[in-house]
Amino acid sequence: MKTIATFHVNGQEYDTVIEPHMVLADILRDNLNLTGTKRACSGGNCGACTVLVNGRPTCSCITLGMLARDKDIETVEGLASTKNGLSTLQTAFVQNNAAQCGFCTSGMLMTAEALLRENPQPTRQEVKIAISGNICRCTGYIKIVDAIMEAVSTLQTINNHNEKA
Repeated sequence: MKTIATFHVNGQEYDTVIEPHMVLADILRDNLNLTGTKRACSGGNCGACTVLVNGRPTCSCITLGMLARDKDIETVEGLASTKNGLSTLQTAFVQNNAAQCGFCTSGMLMTAEALLRENPQPTRQEVKIAISGNICRCTGYIKIVDAIMEAVSTLQTINNHNEKA
């Protein structure tokens, strides 16, 4: 039975036709054309499909779309915030070569974004724990952790500068 549902994604409201069995990843990709969210394992095991739902990292491949209606959803497309189109975290990923094939990158970014909102100054160990639910088959995680730690340092410098201004 098809129904029209409202989704709040990256600060915009979308009305789309969904069916009760549809998962959030498919709605984002197929209905809303937000293809940054990747669907890999379809079982919530790899983290490639991670989005933020009401600020919390969520595996969109196992979240029924019906349950995500009228909630605040953030995808990797919503991270861009600067003149060059990339957030501080995304820029750090580029500068540290933290994305090789790129398949896990959006999920890693969203998981890291949630961590930095909750804990703006995590330790390296806390970063490792936070991303432990995201699988990357290319990087060995070192460059990803380096990128997140660089973003922490950059954001801290920006915050210190803003406090002095």
